[in-house]
Amino acid sequence: MDSVSGVGVLDKVVCILSVLEDGPLPLSELAAASGLPRASAHRLAVAAESHGLVRRDGDGRFALGLRLVALGRAASDGLDLVALARPALEALRAETGESVQLYVRDGEARVCVASLESPHGLRTIVRVGATLPLDRGSAGRALRPDRSVLRRGWAESVEERQPGVASVSAPVLGEAGEVRAAVGVSGPVERTSRTPGRRYGAAVVRAARAVEGALR
Repeated sequence: MDSVSGVGVLDKVVCILSVLEDGPLPLSELAAASGLPRASAHRLAVAAESHGLVRRDGDGRFALGLRLVALGRAASDGLDLVALARPALEALRAETGESVQLYVRDGEARVCVASLESPHGLRTIVRVGATLPLDRGSAGRALRPDRSVLRRGWAESVEERQPGVASVSAPVLGEAGEVRAAVGVSGPVERTSRTPGRRYGAAVVRAARAVEGALR
């Protein structure tokens, strides 16, 4: 089969998953439908089974694994979060004139899932998909807030992760009080000052509350 991604093994596993979308199959039919040799189809299906991406049904046939349900739900939730948060993020950028980001926690890191750049020529840029540490930067503290962050509603940082950059972030809370995401605004210190919370804290908190309202 032709490689789509340039990683042949990955393409073959995705092919197996795609074939199984129509329902469980015995190994012989899985190999025939995927166009893979029987030995290769078996090896890859068993490897995918070890990760929960494939399972065996009561008849021993290969079927889509239950881990895909969780992954699909997580992907759907992530897309919903970004879409619902976008109006609040755009309003925050318009109010502050600085770059705005939305982060979610991924283990001991944070991932940028939405990023709107400032119209200024000198601005901070965080790419969507960027994985950053939790222990540096205001968004990291907002995603694992202490009492002081929860009390005032925001966290600030000045040149913690990158020289010349300051930021302010606020946690986005779920209905049970859990932290679902963090809204942040960032920019060069010469505009945001060395006390960015005074300048942008209230605006970031309003944006976080707006995102919470959109999610309910």
